[in-house]
Amino acid sequence: MDYEHKAKAVGDCLLGYKRDESGWKVCKKSNDVVVSWRPSSEFPGNVYKGEGVVGGSPEKVWECLKPVPNGLRVKWDNNVKRFELLEQITEDISICRTVTPSAAMGIIAPRDFVDVILVKQYEDGTISSNATNVTHTGCPPQSGYVRGFNHPCGCICVPISGEPNKTQVFSFFQTDLGGLLPRSVVDSFFPSSMAEFYSNLAKVVKSLKDF
Repeated sequence: MDYEHKAKAVGDCLLGYKRDESGWKVCKKSNDVVVSWRPSSEFPGNVYKGEGVVGGSPEKVWECLKPVPNGLRVKWDNNVKRFELLEQITEDISICRTVTPSAAMGIIAPRDFVDVILVKQYEDGTISSNATNVTHTGCPPQSGYVRGFNHPCGCICVPISGEPNKTQVFSFFQTDLGGLLPRSVVDSFFPSSMAEFYSNLAKVVKSLKDF
């Protein structure tokens, strides 16, 4: 499998989602985030977009978001129990396994996901993580976990001009959770889970000492 090609394609795809304003329907609003959705073109489900401003510099926000084993993300993100690095392809591209806990009061069993992840930095200071599902010989499906599939997803941290201690954070989730979940469970899980994601992110960024 050409992991590098797939990683670069998902980076372009996420940028396209951010730029394309058409077809999004707001499904949840809070002080921290606006969550919207539209039908996915990747699988028979939805792509969800979160957009909010977090009180911290892009570097601080990224420190909390970056997808690395033993990073801060596993400490605050309730949907990430464990990150495992399966293979480092290049400096910016890796293959990772993400383990998620059970959710929705146990209706959603523990999942695992295997993704190629591209970390990309842009000239304007924007930093992004971009992921999509792949297969990897080092990580076949394992007992105790339902194998889910992430379609192009990730986070984009955008500096705000004149506001060095604020960051605009876009997040995109389009996940086939696998298993035999009722569609209604999936459709209610993502908006509330994303609102919680932004709320917890804001708290952990606030708690970090200045770099």
